[in-house]
Amino acid sequence: MSFSNQEQVQASLRIVMAQVNPLVGDIPGNAELVIRTARVILGEQSADIIAFPELILTAYPPEDLLLRESLDIRIESALEKIREARLDTHLVVGYPGREGGCLFNMVCIIYRGETIGTYKKQCLPNYQVFDEKRYFTEGSEPCVVNINGLPTGFTICEDLWESGPMAQAAAAGAKLMVNINGSPFHTNKLAERQQALESRLAEAPMPIVYVNQVGGQDELVFDGCSMAIDKNGAVRVLAPACEEKNVLVTAQFDGSEAEIEEGEITALEDHLALVYKVLVQGLKDYVNKNGFRGVVLGLSGGIDSALTLAIAVDALGSHRVNAIMMPFRYTSEISIEDAAEQAGNFGVNYRVIVIDNIYESFMTNLAEEFAGTEVDLAEQNLQARARGVLLMAISNKKGYLVLTTGNKSEMAVGYSTLYGDMAGGFDVLKDVPKMLVYKLARYRNTMAASDGEIIPARIIERPPSAELAPDQVDEDNLPPYEILDQILELYIEGDQSAHAIIEKGFDQDTVMRVLRLVDLNEYKRRQAPVGVRISKKGFGRDRRYPITSGWQLGE
Repeated sequence: MSFSNQEQVQASLRIVMAQVNPLVGDIPGNAELVIRTARVILGEQSADIIAFPELILTAYPPEDLLLRESLDIRIESALEKIREARLDTHLVVGYPGREGGCLFNMVCIIYRGETIGTYKKQCLPNYQVFDEKRYFTEGSEPCVVNINGLPTGFTICEDLWESGPMAQAAAAGAKLMVNINGSPFHTNKLAERQQALESRLAEAPMPIVYVNQVGGQDELVFDGCSMAIDKNGAVRVLAPACEEKNVLVTAQFDGSEAEIEEGEITALEDHLALVYKVLVQGLKDYVNKNGFRGVVLGLSGGIDSALTLAIAVDALGSHRVNAIMMPFRYTSEISIEDAAEQAGNFGVNYRVIVIDNIYESFMTNLAEEFAGTEVDLAEQNLQARARGVLLMAISNKKGYLVLTTGNKSEMAVGYSTLYGDMAGGFDVLKDVPKMLVYKLARYRNTMAASDGEIIPARIIERPPSAELAPDQVDEDNLPPYEILDQILELYIEGDQSAHAIIEKGFDQDTVMRVLRLVDLNEYKRRQAPVGVRISKKGFGRDRRYPITSGWQLGE
């Protein structure tokens, strides 16, 4: 729909950005969420427009649920239910819609029970975690609706990351743009969004209202941060990160140009605070949306399990977190003491289960198979696998989700045991490099300043160790994490070659060894639990490499 014959009048428009947390696939529930949220808003204030995130009826990303035969029936039923509510406002509702046998990523504007405008997304992202071209057909027409005398354009997410749709809407008469999104978090994402919006203003200088989803969906976390910017790119309204909230945007129109009044602007959080909040949100929603009673994890006395425990408590409350220390003969007294202290600090359910007898039972039964061989990694890994068996048994019996505790650095080079410390359902640190683990642990202690160091300082300061052999430390097998993390970032997130990394000053043998480990351990990562994505290229949706490959390291 396009707008023409604009009447030159003074206009004021009250737009509410409904930053909500829907459930993927729950089409009836999400329709109820739209109606319930709108009624709450209208009960508190007047609103000319209530805008919901992209694909709100399926939530984002629905993936192959879009291929289900009953999708169209369910979507039409949900839209009819929303129309029947006959709400006295313009509801902006995203959904997958089929026309002419093609499926589109769409938005409709519903006013008092009638659909008065529709728009089909024109720019379909097919990079990083996005694969919309697998499902959707591109639209081609603008949508501009006169609301209270203000010609308002509507677009969807990627339409503002690429040139074309914004200028097209302006040519059709739009003086204000409402853009609905399903935009997941990664580091520096808010700045990237603002830059993308500012780029569109060069094509068509009009205010933009940007509405984003919030909440965790498997490895993705939608951070919200819905915003409204004026025609010069200045942020006039900014919603909080990782929080459901209905935020008002007021637009004034003089018949020529629209302006956004300054409204609520949430203070920006620093990098560590935001990443920590995203990790908490991702774990909280994964556990709750999948119906787990709580979580259980192995608490080793090391930094990774310490940070995982902290995130779990902040996400779920201490009463839903269960920590198990599973010492073996190589476990130091320091580790036992530190694990007990941390469990006490957080008030979680804590148990100690010694695994020596379990290990010896395995060794007895494997004696014939192991006869004539030297002690090696098989025996070390058996310890980790004994622990994995115990945690999975507790999970089955009590309905707890097992949290693994491996970080991105370890997952990258395979410094983990398949069916051992990798056994579980969710790894909240999967995309968190080791050096960032330390920073986040220190940050968590600043959150609890009044209570002292809730993560004991000794856990943060000790050299990391798997404690699967006497006097073992990680640097026996890996480069220092300060070096390792830099190489991994260049190779994994930067897609740089071995030669390019070496030219930056890194030792050639170290680089070749690290990169070879990354390539060799793809088979492990394919079997690893999902975990929160915080970088531009996490393992899984982002970085997809073959397990069987003859590719040689080099240029």
